[in-house]
Amino acid sequence: MWTVGRIAGVFVPVFILGTFLTFLLGHLSGLSPAYVQLGESATPELAAQLEQEWGLDQPFLVQYWTWFTALLQGDLGTSWYNNQGIADLLWGRAIVSLSAAGIALLIGVVAGFILGSLAAVLQGTWVDRSITGFTTLISTMPPFVVGIGLVAIFAVGLGWLPAAGYVPLSSGFGAWLSYLILPALALSFDTIADVARQLRTGLVDSQRQNYAVGALVRGLSPRRTFFVHVLRNGASPSIAILGMKFPNLLGGAVVTEAIFGLSGYGLFASESAIRGDVPAVQGVLVIAVVLVVVFNVIVNIILNRLTPASQRGV
Repeated sequence: MWTVGRIAGVFVPVFILGTFLTFLLGHLSGLSPAYVQLGESATPELAAQLEQEWGLDQPFLVQYWTWFTALLQGDLGTSWYNNQGIADLLWGRAIVSLSAAGIALLIGVVAGFILGSLAAVLQGTWVDRSITGFTTLISTMPPFVVGIGLVAIFAVGLGWLPAAGYVPLSSGFGAWLSYLILPALALSFDTIADVARQLRTGLVDSQRQNYAVGALVRGLSPRRTFFVHVLRNGASPSIAILGMKFPNLLGGAVVTEAIFGLSGYGLFASESAIRGDVPAVQGVLVIAVVLVVVFNVIVNIILNRLTPASQRGV
């Protein structure tokens, strides 16, 4: 079982390195608040004055330390574009994106596990081949193509779901879900495919191991052998891949949010980058680093609980 020390040993170095690289990229961009706030009317004197107000005339490490210590207190900085706190700007948008990504992850895990389990249990049959073909097909479909197709079918054609927009959970679970289900489905296809394929491979391999064969020889039913021994050990590769899927879901939100009119985390990052709002982009990247590291720690904890042997060498 992972201890607090092990979790800190993973999280702290990655967080420090991630924040340093994030700040370094912003520094190397060469952009300044004068570019955002003054535009073409910026003179060298006004630009220098504005940069001094933002502390950009200080050495790089001094700037980083000031920014990092503020970050530890929950201060993501101030936007060059509108002088508002980035944490306040990101809070509501992050909820939108995390809601869509969370539902997409849930759909991907549930559907992927069902398809992967069926393919493994019925390996070599038409069901196995059909599932393999289906997962291969959906893995090649970009989220924006899937999103447009879903809108055309379920929103425009059938009128079952809204085509775009978002309402908060406080407006009711049904209304909240109706606006998120289509973008979540568009994001989930790749996760469904990868989870199903990894699970099938893991389960087929586990069924051939000595502990599974021995359980059947000792008289355990095939169903109990599958659920007690095979599934627990064979699911590890598919669970491990979720650690890589979560960043992809956040990254795919940029295009998906544009299609479905969601004012979320990805769209905010894209707009901030276009404006040259370096502090806002840095704030987005920091949140992404934290979310990805925390999610991967959770995945590793689940893996270690599921298969205790995986703790060796950690």
